[in-house]
Amino acid sequence: MTEHTAPSRLLSPARLGAHELTNRLVMAPMTRNRAENDGTPTPLMAEYYAQRASAGLIIAEASTPSTVGTTYPHITALHTDEHTAGWRQVTKAVDAAGGGPMFLQIQHGGRVGHPDTSGLTPLAPSPIPLPEPVVTPTGRQPAVTPREMTHTDIRQTVRDFAATARRALDAGFAGVEVHSANGYLLHQFLAPNTNHRTDAYGGSVEGRIRFTTEVVDAIAEAIGADRTGLRISPGNAVNGIDDTDADLLYPALLEANAGKGLAYLHTAFADPAQPLFARLREGWPGTLIANPVLPADRIPADGGREAAERLLGAGADLVALGRPFLANPDLVERMRAGAPVNAVRSKYAMYTGGPVGYTDYPVLGG
Repeated sequence: MTEHTAPSRLLSPARLGAHELTNRLVMAPMTRNRAENDGTPTPLMAEYYAQRASAGLIIAEASTPSTVGTTYPHITALHTDEHTAGWRQVTKAVDAAGGGPMFLQIQHGGRVGHPDTSGLTPLAPSPIPLPEPVVTPTGRQPAVTPREMTHTDIRQTVRDFAATARRALDAGFAGVEVHSANGYLLHQFLAPNTNHRTDAYGGSVEGRIRFTTEVVDAIAEAIGADRTGLRISPGNAVNGIDDTDADLLYPALLEANAGKGLAYLHTAFADPAQPLFARLREGWPGTLIANPVLPADRIPADGGREAAERLLGAGADLVALGRPFLANPDLVERMRAGAPVNAVRSKYAMYTGGPVGYTDYPVLGG
């Protein structure tokens, strides 16, 4: 046991719309590659999420709304009846374990995909390939040049997002998170280096935020704005993104969506010392979930508690943690007790499949 006492706010109750949360800790969405080949969630996934049911809110991992949106092997999807049934078993398991609400992140990979995985040529705002290899069922392969989306493609993709949102409610989720971050399709529309369009979906800031805003509007119409969250990651260079005008673009994106009564805004890699974070907090009238910047190679000894408290002090309402929850199913209990945390076993940290490094992390007293 450590001498630290429990955080004053991190473990206190909170509200998210109509939902009472037992604490302000959010399990961040993390791709774990444990689904079936077709994207259907497995019983092992139900066990994994149920183990982490003490989080105030769980945002389940990125799920694709269409086959062409597939990124990597064994990622989850939600566009068939089989997918819906698989996810329903996950939400039932979390509920049986006494968990709170679950949201599902919806992610279209855009150019982050490969025909060897999906059977289709990836789609993107512009025909600019990912500048790095892509993981496929046969290993890393050079990225292919994506097909530039037509207006018909854009309209269909918006419909796909809305249809997946409806399926998410059928599967027992309380809502969905629109993934407009981390270099995937919606982020590709936002960033000037991946969006070279000259039509209404490119060029100006107003044009580049249009697609994300249309997806948000379609989902809000389909399931309700109070069930719709939005995730962003300003300045995040992952997957070849260069947010050169983040200080202009993200305030504009928030202004376009702030008055809609959305469930929350979720900003990844949030740094309260950066001026943009304060601008985002000031420009967002509702719940703000912030995901702190933590070391890439290890979990802090306090499980991310100090970083989480800094974000709460800077105006965040809830704090999302990823790898601390990955390695510590009982992260909430460990923080409450001031107990040491498990380290991530890096060899098995994320993507290897099976229970090792997934459902076999020890819990207190176990």
